[in-house]
Amino acid sequence: MAREIIDLHAEVRTGTGKGAARQARRDGFVPGIVYGDKTAPQPIQINYNALLKRLKAGRFLSSLFNLKVEGMEDVHVICRGVQRDVVKDLPTHIDLMRLHDENRINLFIHVTFINHEASPGLKRGGTLTVVRNDVELNVLAGDIPDHITVDLTGKKIGDVIHISDVVLPEGTKPTIDRNFVIANVAAPAGYVEGAE
Repeated sequence: MAREIIDLHAEVRTGTGKGAARQARRDGFVPGIVYGDKTAPQPIQINYNALLKRLKAGRFLSSLFNLKVEGMEDVHVICRGVQRDVVKDLPTHIDLMRLHDENRINLFIHVTFINHEASPGLKRGGTLTVVRNDVELNVLAGDIPDHITVDLTGKKIGDVIHISDVVLPEGTKPTIDRNFVIANVAAPAGYVEGAE
């Protein structure tokens, strides 16, 4: 269930500050910084088009990457922030955090719903109302799940699906202590209980 680790290629950025960042952008790169793991922060730059392609693919903030920088050892990183241009909504800076596989981290994981056809409530015209498309979970960096699955088998009109109803992957737990709602099966308009 864990997704494969994608390579993210970058270059060492010489110089820091606004001037160096602007020069990187003029040269077709997005400036960034890699920090964490009790190591000095490392300024980097990533090819603009390659980064934009990754961002458009989705789930960028919940993916583990294998950062490859020439002349340096490969390191696992996760994105902790992408600053964007306020007008064009295009990336202007990226923050990456170094991780080890045994590190625990809080991430938003996508929720997938299966067995719609096995739900009596949906068959009778009910509507699946999704409250949370993503759920924040505490996960191991080396075993980040691609998604969590909600089985709709047997769900009737009026049924509410809580986080406790979902079988979470081993080693993951919700970051919120309360039993929050993920989705429910809502009645169709004009539905009368007990009417055939």
